[in-house]
Formats: sequence, structure tokens, C-alpha cells
Amino acid sequence: MAMHPSRSCFSVLVVVYLLQCKLFFVHCILNPLDFLALQSVRKSLDDMPGSNFFASWDFTSDPCNFAGVYCESDRVIALNLGDPRAGSPGLTGRLDPAIGKLSALTELSVVPGRIMGSLPQSISQLKDLRFLAVSRNFLSGGIPATLGQLRNLKTLDLSYNQLTGDIPRSIGTIPGLSNVILSHNHISGSIPPFLSETLTRLELKHNELSGYISPTSLPPSLQYLSLSWNRLSGPVDLLLSRLDRLNYLDLSMNQLSGCIPSRIFTFPITNLQLQRNSFSGPVQPGGQVTIPTVDLSYNRLSGGISPLFSTVQSLYLNNNRFTGQIPGSFADRLLDASIQILYLQHNYLTGMQINPTVEIPLSSSLCLQYNCMVPPIQTPCPLKAGKEKTRPTGQCNEWRG
Repeated sequence: MAMHPSRSCFSVLVVVYLLQCKLFFVHCILNPLDFLALQSVRKSLDDMPGSNFFASWDFTSDPCNFAGVYCESDRVIALNLGDPRAGSPGLTGRLDPAIGKLSALTELSVVPGRIMGSLPQSISQLKDLRFLAVSRNFLSGGIPATLGQLRNLKTLDLSYNQLTGDIPRSIGTIPGLSNVILSHNHISGSIPPFLSETLTRLELKHNELSGYISPTSLPPSLQYLSLSWNRLSGPVDLLLSRLDRLNYLDLSMNQLSGCIPSRIFTFPITNLQLQRNSFSGPVQPGGQVTIPTVDLSYNRLSGGISPLFSTVQSLYLNNNRFTGQIPGSFADRLLDASIQILYLQHNYLTGMQINPTVEIPLSSSLCLQYNCMVPPIQTPCPLKAGKEKTRPTGQCNEWRG
């Protein structure tokens, strides 16, 4: 019976591999298929000038001793391509589809370098893969929808590349995902639902994502959410109200609208970044705000400024539509140096009870420029605040009316 051509070819390669072992007196414990896959990987990649990563990749010796290759029994279980030390030059070339033949692989990573081309579709054959990280290279093309077949995947990091297209919905269905990092690409379309109940980090900043974010599209397990520098729109109050485990939130530089839920100010967040959107309406925290940095600047927020914000160390409320008097608690906190930054410029505020002869501590910055009052105290403001100290009376009357 005639042998299938591909099987015949593979049989020849296996024989060659075994002859190599015999010829060079190597104890060949590695699975032949893994050996051949590593050879293909090596042929498609090179060290960049200054890198010596492949110096140990001598196929007359045991591949399990190669830099970045980790074996268990006769199989490769982890492949870390490139020297992971900070500042190393990295690799150049392309990722060979033969990587998909390393069927026992649980971890695949590539250090920053100049690897180009697309992410091989064959990676979806690595059914045991738990960790996939190819960041800070020059990968292009789309994210393969077949990555959704990696049902054991925990971490996916393809950040800082040149990827295009959308985020395949299939990725959101991977049940045990913990970290998805796709920032700094050219990814477009909407954010698909993520069903994993163990997802803790979702980083999609600096892309071209657009559309609404469904209130139920992200799981309550999230602790780190970064969606800044996209084109996302619509309200997020229902979504944010569910994500009460967040310790980092950055939704800045989008087109998000609606109100900011009061509950968000009780989350264990260290840095709340909602600036440069279209959020509107009053902002009323449910209790004293203990978040160190709160940036709500460049929105359409209105009403009075709550005294509950006076415990924030760095507070950016500038370029909104806030009105009324600034609560006295802010002056007290400024003078005892509890507030480091208080930016209230470009609003419609009418006054602040503070002695004009006092000196603001050098460690604190206050800007009251361009409101419906003459600033009671002269302090340096950012250059972006402009030179006009007070908003024109006509604008103030119109806003009050």
C-alpha cells in the first residue's frame, strides 16, 4: 500500500534526525516532531546586532539545553524566544508556522525586537498553551479568530505591534482568560463580550476601537481596565457600577457620555482617569473620596463641586461646566499641603473663600483661571490655561440664565 506523501516526507526527516543523533553521538531524547519544529523556527529568525540568543542553538547537541527552550520528558513545554533581560536587542525575522507543531507547548513568548509578518494561524493547534506573549515587535495583519480554540489560555499579550482588524469574538469565549493586553495597535471595531469569570486585566488602549460597550460585556472580576485613546462612545454608568473590584481605571480620550456613577468613587482605585470624554451632569460621590488621583477634566460636567473631593491629593476638574462656590474644605486642605494639585480652571465657578495674602505651599499647585470670578489668589497655571484670568461676563450671565 502506497504511503501518503506527507507521511513519507516526515518519515524521511525523522530518519535524518535519528542519523544526526547517531553521527554526532547525541543522546536524542527530544520528540522528532519538536526537533524539526525548532529547526524551522531557527531558520526563520535571527539575532539582531548585539544579541547572541541563538549562539547556543547548535542542533548537533540536545535542544533541551538551548537558550529559551524548556522540556519535560521528550517534549518542549515552553519556548521563550530572545534574551528577556532589559535592553537586549531582540530578534528579527518571522514566526514560522512550524511553531504549531510543538503540541505540548504551554508557554510561548518573544522579547521585543523586529519580528514582522502575521501571527501564525498554526498557534491555534497548541491546545495546552496557557501563556502567549509577542509584544513590542512589528506583527501585522489581523488577530487570528482561531486563537479562540486555545481553551486553556490564561494570558494573551500582543501589545505594541501593528495589528489591524477587530478583536475576534471567539477570544472573549475562552473560559479561563486572566490577562488580555492588546494595547498600542491599530485594532478597530467594537469590544466583544468577555465571558471569563477570572479576567482581571483588560488593556486595549491606543487603538481605533469604536461603538458602545455593553453593560454586561465585561466581568465583575476585572481589576485593571484601560481603554484610553480609542473612539468608544455611549454611556458606561451601568457597566462601571458592576466593576467594583477595579483598582485601576483609564477610559480617557474617548467619546463616552452620560453620567459618572457615584459608586465608582468607592472603588479601591488609585488612579481614576475619565478625562477628555463627553460625560455630563453633576458628580456626587457617595462618601469622602480616598482615591489619590482623580482626573475628570475636559468633559461636560456641571453643578457644584462636592466637598467630598477635598481629600483627593491630585484633582483635575478643569474644562468643565462646574458652577457655584468652591467649598471651604479645599482651601484648608491646600494650606496644610494635603492637596498636591487642584485644577479648577475653565469652569463657571463664582468664588473661593481663601485669604489673598496666604502663600500656597510649594508642594501644591492651584489653578482658578478663567472662571466667573477674579481669582482671589495669584498662582501659576499650566500654559494650556491661556492668559485670560476671568471668563467674560456675558458667558457667565448666559450660563446662569
